[in-house]
Amino acid sequence: MLTSSRFPDPDSLAAAVVDKDRPALARALNLLDDKRPEARRRAARLLRLLPQGRLYQSGHLIGLTGPPGAGKSSLTAALITVWRRRGLRVAVLAVDPSSPISGGALLGDRLRMLSGQVDSQVFIRSLACRGEFGGLSAEVWPMSLVMLAAFDIVLVETVGVGQKEIDVSKLTDTTVFVAQPASGDSIQFLKAGIMEVPHLLVVNKADLGSTARKTLAELRATLKPAGNDNDWQVPALSASAARGTGIDELADGIEAHRAWLLQREQLGSRRRRFQAEWLLKRLDEEFGRFGVEALGGFPTLLAELSGSEDSPFELYDQLQQRFLSNWQGGLGGSRFGAKDVGDGE
Repeated sequence: MLTSSRFPDPDSLAAAVVDKDRPALARALNLLDDKRPEARRRAARLLRLLPQGRLYQSGHLIGLTGPPGAGKSSLTAALITVWRRRGLRVAVLAVDPSSPISGGALLGDRLRMLSGQVDSQVFIRSLACRGEFGGLSAEVWPMSLVMLAAFDIVLVETVGVGQKEIDVSKLTDTTVFVAQPASGDSIQFLKAGIMEVPHLLVVNKADLGSTARKTLAELRATLKPAGNDNDWQVPALSASAARGTGIDELADGIEAHRAWLLQREQLGSRRRRFQAEWLLKRLDEEFGRFGVEALGGFPTLLAELSGSEDSPFELYDQLQQRFLSNWQGGLGGSRFGAKDVGDGE
């Protein structure tokens, strides 16, 4: 099916991914994770060949975040069981802490989720965060697009949230915050501004009894009522992954948010904005704030990119070439040196 070269043929690989071929999906994700120029070129074509309507209009991209120890992995496993019972194909990107030796994912979350989840309709990929702030990895967005081409549900689980680690909310349709009973951290995170991030709150480990009920009451007390009928009202739910209780209600709440987005025709526009913000973050990391300003500035680029459904790698390469052409054409001048380009602010 694939060429005998060191790199897979993107044309046949894209067709195999759309046909839901699991080995092809694994090869596609490996290609996206490969930083070599030829791999990057083929990955860009792979993303362009996938059905764009499905990538930006179909499926459900879900983010699961919360403090370490809240039980995100066990809750993910319980949700997988419910979704499979409902006939949905499920893919998971579990962003693990990086190994201090290899830099790769430690695989702990994936091993825990695989317990009892041997199913050809479930695909779990572990991905190292590689020191990225925000609890995610730079590869999450392009990998999510590939998974959306083959699965009904794509769930991204972060390594653990801090007061500024909310990037998952900028890459997923629906963000779920998992709180741990008797942990002041959860309430502090929400008071610090993360309350504006999740679309659903869930207190895991409801089997702990009164401590779980107290945490749920505290969370509900922090919720603000919806401003009008067009606003989403964030629910605070209770569940126990260990006992399997409250999981159906959580899955229903997640689906209700997707239905709310579809009713307001926001799904496609949100994903295009996610891609634009992903691209701007990559540009800022490579060229600094000066580079972004040289291309027109954050607001202008965000508006420009939010209207495109082109491959993110191709868009990034176009922006990169645009910046370099401007630089070589005179933007560099005597006022700016190479150091200024990468420093940012």
